[in-house]
Amino acid sequence: MAAKKILENKRFFLRELTIEDVTELGAILQDEETMYAYEAPFTKEKVQEWLHWNLTSYEENGFGLWAIIDKATQHFIGQCGIVYSEVEGEKLLEIGYLVNKRYWNQGYASAASCLCLNYAANYLKAERICSIIRDTNLASQKVASKNGLQVIQTFYKDYSGQPVKHLVYSIDLTTYKKRKW
Repeated sequence: MAAKKILENKRFFLRELTIEDVTELGAILQDEETMYAYEAPFTKEKVQEWLHWNLTSYEENGFGLWAIIDKATQHFIGQCGIVYSEVEGEKLLEIGYLVNKRYWNQGYASAASCLCLNYAANYLKAERICSIIRDTNLASQKVASKNGLQVIQTFYKDYSGQPVKHLVYSIDLTTYKKRKW
């Protein structure tokens, strides 16, 4: 059974992750350079947990992080989607993205997160959405800014006893104008 396709543009599509994606997902989540914002690459067990967390989110929420698949090559580029995240006791709707470093600086994160903004505004009828980004992750900050999100809050997230500063970028979707990528 083929994975459910969620969104697409001319260049790629977003589809639900499947158990078969564990190797491609692991190539991203177990890469030290890619995962510096999480303080460490994931173990194989953590990759499995991440995948199952998304599969559960599809069932419970109707959304989660989705695989980014290049239409021309069918390559697994990364993941981007919508999840619930907690910031200082508040449950926020968040756009998250992680792209395999082989595809960095090619516009995948910007375009995929823009598709997710449109989805949140038009399909979920969400009033607000955010991206939670480590303060040193300048590339992700650029993606959020490019899509019209602005910093509204800073907070510290604990990674194994190490408090790490994060920025909450947000956008009001009630005034958001659909964009094309």
